[in-house]
Amino acid sequence: MIVPLETHDDERGFFREIVRRSDPCFAEGFGQFSHSRMRAGTIKAWHIHEKQVDWWYVARGSLLLVLNDRRHGAQHRGGCEILLGDDHPARLVKVPPGVAHGCRALTDCDLLYLTSREYDPKDEGRLPHDDASIGYDWLRREIR
Repeated sequence: MIVPLETHDDERGFFREIVRRSDPCFAEGFGQFSHSRMRAGTIKAWHIHEKQVDWWYVARGSLLLVLNDRRHGAQHRGGCEILLGDDHPARLVKVPPGVAHGCRALTDCDLLYLTSREYDPKDEGRLPHDDASIGYDWLRREIR
């Protein structure tokens, strides 16, 4: 789920509301709030959760988020690329359980993300960045 965000800006800067507890996309509720700073060129892939929902927002810089739906019966197994952060539409991305996700920092960037559950290593699945069943090339220059 991609949620467009409204930005109110003027000569002083801007204000942007990211998520409210009452938002329909936030029905699973709050477990943890985290901040990840990544240097340009950093690749983090693949993560997957059985129970946890993630909500991603890039506060600074530019990030490529790639999703691969691994849920039983998923119709769209191919990778979905989403550009987040500076120079891209302001938006929040909801990553449901069963969707493998990874990212590449296109510039130095700050990723802020909420999770529906507190960190649980038993729910922290990993797939290799070059997993053949996904077949995604993280070093490819052009973005689809």
